Amino acid sequence: MLMLWVKAFHIFFVVAWFAGLFYLPRIFVNLAMVPPDNVSERERLLIMSRKLYGFITPLGILAVAGGLWLWLGYGSSGTWLTIKNALVAGLVAYHLYCGWLLKAFVAGENTRSHVWYRFFNEVPVLVLLAICILVVVKPF
Repeated sequence: MLMLWVKAFHIFFVVAWFAGLFYLPRIFVNLAMVPPDNVSERERLLIMSRKLYGFITPLGILAVAGGLWLWLGYGSSGTWLTIKNALVAGLVAYHLYCGWLLKAFVAGENTRSHVWYRFFNEVPVLVLLAICILVVVKPF
């Protein structure tokens, strides 16, 4: 019964973390489009970005911790799980890179265009699709 509770909370934390990973780069798109003379809009978007990043970081930690608990509890193995874990590690790197990009925006050192951020924004969507297929279908 305990593992079902762990699984339920793991799914909740994953969904919440992904919501933030979907939205934070979308704010970056808007930040990259702000004209240099519009300080108030830039500051508003920076506040939103900092708060969102601060909110989703513990969610990501709890999602990964829950996944590790499930992995150790169920003792699953297989190529599908190895690939899924690599994708999760990539998501953690993506999350940390978002933090680095946020610091660049705060410092006024962003060099990327809004178009780049639009493509960057799609990465977690594709990773989520791959992870769902790996977990449900277990093709390998």
